[in-house]
Amino acid sequence: MASDVPPKVVHARAPGKINVFLKVGALLEDGYHDVAIAYQAVSLYEEVYVSAAPDFSVAVSGTVELSRVPTDGSNIAIKAGRLLAEHTGYNGGARIRLDKHVPVTGGMGGGSADAAATLLALDHLWGTQLPRDEMHDLARQLGADVPFSLTGGTAIGTGRGDQLSPALAAGQFHWVLVLADFGLSTPAVYAELDRHRERHKLDIFPVETAPSVDANVLQALRAGDPHMLAETLSNDLQAAALHLEPSLTEVLELGEANGALAGIVSGSGPTVAFLVPDIDGALELQVALSAAGRTAVRATGPVHGARILSD
Repeated sequence: MASDVPPKVVHARAPGKINVFLKVGALLEDGYHDVAIAYQAVSLYEEVYVSAAPDFSVAVSGTVELSRVPTDGSNIAIKAGRLLAEHTGYNGGARIRLDKHVPVTGGMGGGSADAAATLLALDHLWGTQLPRDEMHDLARQLGADVPFSLTGGTAIGTGRGDQLSPALAAGQFHWVLVLADFGLSTPAVYAELDRHRERHKLDIFPVETAPSVDANVLQALRAGDPHMLAETLSNDLQAAALHLEPSLTEVLELGEANGALAGIVSGSGPTVAFLVPDIDGALELQVALSAAGRTAVRATGPVHGARILSD
């Protein structure tokens, strides 16, 4: 006789992020770069629901453009599930449902949030009770931003961005995000940065191999002062993103002409993040950007990292 008991579903949530500071080191022999990042988790979330199944599958819904989200084994949530199963010796699979609200390939770590929430949800569903340090080791294997998606808040990332140290941040920062209807490939943006540096190597200072976060950024975060932070927002990838997608320049100019303290391309883009002084400023800028035909959403930070909401 079939059981009438519904399958157990675990619901986890993880935030997107903004890099309020991103310095990219010199190109290394392995083709990668060391970075120095000041991360802030913001209130755009990925919702992940998991239930037991013989094998792994993923279904996707949400409020953002989803055509670039794979639904096969290349999806990072399935990779996270398989990695956790292999690490813990779990023999089953899971049905994974992603409800996405962070822009896809938008420079805000939506895929990383999916991976972090999936790790947490499946660890809870399967009762594998992975120690925190082991969970973070698995997160690093999935991507440089995944450990921060687990911790949230405000943090400094060095190395590939996955060596985290917490950063003190006071109060709440208000952001208005302009979402694009296209994506930018992170490897393509890094490659364009390398080409830019090679073209202008006689005109710019030599690039550090191991960069660090500007002390003024840390001071602004500790003070909880949006005006101070606006003066220190910096992203080495921004020029490359603007070169690949010149329309982003118009977005930056539009936001700064309508009350933003400062604007920055988030990560490798194409999402543009505008820092505003308060909630009133956020509402006014959102209205102005929407009137100009842009998709604009409000967010605040810092917020918690991945966590279980229900089962």
